[in-house]
Amino acid sequence: MAERGVATSLANVRTVTGATSAQLYEYFGDDRGLLKAAVEYRCSTVLGIQAHALDSVNDWDDLERWTELIIEEHGARGGCPIGTLAAVLPDTDAEIRVTLSEAFVVWRAAIRRALLRLRANGLIAAQADLDSLATITLSAIQGGLLLAKTFRDPDHLRNALTGASAELRAHAPGRSERTTGRINPPTRKDP
Repeated sequence: MAERGVATSLANVRTVTGATSAQLYEYFGDDRGLLKAAVEYRCSTVLGIQAHALDSVNDWDDLERWTELIIEEHGARGGCPIGTLAAVLPDTDAEIRVTLSEAFVVWRAAIRRALLRLRANGLIAAQADLDSLATITLSAIQGGLLLAKTFRDPDHLRNALTGASAELRAHAPGRSERTTGRINPPTRKDP
């Protein structure tokens, strides 16, 4: 599927694997079953890697290591496996769209758990809106991966992740009066 995009079919799999049609139809049922299995596998793989990496985020250095992992893993080649599928597949099948949507929910929750640990370690203020910050972070990943893929330049991903990290750090205790994740202009006092 990664090499042929969403045009993967049981016939293609049969050709590549040497499996019989009966074996494939017994396991997948039809091309839609194959696509569903491929999407579930891709989501599970990406989420497993991300959950493992995010589970070790306890401070800013760990957060930077996680962002570097994303850059190393994806850089400028191929974009996000889940995001790429979400861009192509949602209109074709409601069940697959739900699978992809749930994958983003799981990824966002893993990011939020990491942010909770940062908060527990005194690095993010108690009043910071972790839901918004997790969404901002996931959005930076997705947008950065898309731009890196399009331009074949991992600096776009690096810049997006640096921006997300700066937003997180802006919510350190005593650093900001923001409480909702929304950007509030500073109050200006003219001399």
